[in-house]
Amino acid sequence: MEPKPPETRRRRAAQPDVVEPSFEVSLGRLGEIVEQLESGELPLERSLELFEEGVRLARTSQAKLDQAERRVEELLGVDESGDPVVRELPTE
Repeated sequence: MEPKPPETRRRRAAQPDVVEPSFEVSLGRLGEIVEQLESGELPLERSLELFEEGVRLARTSQAKLDQAERRVEELLGVDESGDPVVRELPTE
């Protein structure tokens, strides 16, 4: 069995066989979608398909950013006496 490329990860239990692109890959694809939509040369149906894909990518990318922000806040946290708060962070 071939290993998965580093830019992809498997989604959790709901859809275990669906591969989710990394944040960077999603961002690149969003840029491509924007360029295609801004060209104004696509048929309506294709524009709608791309728009839907873009919305999905934007939502998953935002969720990844939110998770990263929570991890950073956790790493920068301090307790009442000014000591750093240390605890295990879940890995993906």
